[in-house]
Amino acid sequence: MTWRLHWLEASGDLDPWRSTIAEEVEIARKAIAGVLPVSPLDILVQRLPGAVIPETGTTGLAMRPGLFSLTIDPDNPNFSRALRNGDLRRTVAHEAHHCLRMAGPGYGWTLGEALVSEGLAGQFVSRLFNSQPEPWECAVTNEVLAANLPDNATLVGNGHDHRAWFFGFGGRYPRWLGYTLGYHIVGDWLEAGADLSGDTWINVPAHVVIDAARGRTLLNI
Repeated sequence: MTWRLHWLEASGDLDPWRSTIAEEVEIARKAIAGVLPVSPLDILVQRLPGAVIPETGTTGLAMRPGLFSLTIDPDNPNFSRALRNGDLRRTVAHEAHHCLRMAGPGYGWTLGEALVSEGLAGQFVSRLFNSQPEPWECAVTNEVLAANLPDNATLVGNGHDHRAWFFGFGGRYPRWLGYTLGYHIVGDWLEAGADLSGDTWINVPAHVVIDAARGRTLLNI
């Protein structure tokens, strides 16, 4: 059961950061293995200036159950801090969680499923490393969340605008609204007494999480 790093360097040399990245990936793998069965993964590591989260200089993208990418931009002024504060291991664990969920119920196609998948990954990482929410998981206030809650039809319907809900494209919703909302929804599910034995962190159906969150701190729909 191995995780293999694949260094993509056509867009930039990665040699100065290889050992640090490899160490952070192994930290994430061991941490996850202490909680869940770990499946083989291929991890594409690339350097793409401007293609990262500006606040961290890094980003990740889960592509399928056995593959995700880790992108860095060493020229980003926040990248050096990301190397020191555990951002890389948390990013790796977040994307690995997505991959594990893709191998089970899937990331999901509806807004509700996407909110739960992102919230599960975020809360999983927070508990795994005893870390605070990431900037995108606490990006807006409860008042803003309450003003932008999706109704039931929007939660379960097909064709939601993922980039609008999660990245703020088009200006209809605040940037990172979906990540923050998903983190809160899963947090409410956890506070409602979720049974985290076995593979619940990975395979819990989205509707179970949403139903448990209804009427609690935020999801009064």
